[in-house]
Amino acid sequence: MKTKHLIRALALALGIETASDPTLCAAGPHTKPVLLYSRYYNAEGENRYEPDGTYRQVVQRLREDFEVRIHNKPLTSEALADVKLLFIVNPSDKAVGNLPPPPHVTAADILVLTGFVRNGGGLIVSGNQENHNLEVEDMNKLLAQFGIQATNLYTDAKKLVLPKETPIIGGLRWAYYTGNLLLLDSSHPAKPRALVLNDLNQKPEKGARDQAGCLLATVEPGKGRVVVVTDSGWLADWAFDEEGIGGVAIKGQDNREIFRRLTRWAAHLPVGPEP
Repeated sequence: MKTKHLIRALALALGIETASDPTLCAAGPHTKPVLLYSRYYNAEGENRYEPDGTYRQVVQRLREDFEVRIHNKPLTSEALADVKLLFIVNPSDKAVGNLPPPPHVTAADILVLTGFVRNGGGLIVSGNQENHNLEVEDMNKLLAQFGIQATNLYTDAKKLVLPKETPIIGGLRWAYYTGNLLLLDSSHPAKPRALVLNDLNQKPEKGARDQAGCLLATVEPGKGRVVVVTDSGWLADWAFDEEGIGGVAIKGQDNREIFRRLTRWAAHLPVGPEP
């Protein structure tokens, strides 16, 4: 009898269910929220920001907080059924070479995605600079549901030291590698907020374009949360490693930590500083 009690105590301590005592309850594995890195709107053959290429490090980092899925399937309600956070990067405008053209956001997609967000899902949409085959017109139809529009005004690469009072990411250093500005509709019922405004006192590393405006916005429609950011290169391995691209290498940055906090906020996870 003592042996049985000892085994039971050990099993309880270790969270193990033994066949000899079916009354024991196994401790279930910790389940991480699901993040879907959707490649659906990326053209076939578009090799920017591949999860096993220039986005290798960011995908590895995301796996610390999320169960990461990656696919190019349509974003139906079924595909999003257990997804907590949807990540869309650099949606493509045109076909690559002779390959099939990419899908653009449709009215049906907008119904699904706005419903996903309003019911508690998180959405991060990442734009880019010109000449990256970036689709804006149809994606803007989705973003309009949240009071946000991408423009064709650009700011060149710069390091932005964010004010300490900035929500979520205050005090961190953002190595920003060029992108299109956002226009926010202050009268929209979703109440979009500019999280990062371009600071004209912090000059580009190279290049003359330095537009006043919003570079990163958040919005909380319904139960969900949305992040719209105007650069995708800041999450590439060459940005994390401070090697840069196009003759620009921004040193001294917190891009990993910024993205960690943004993804956790969008997924309704605790945001605090990385332990």
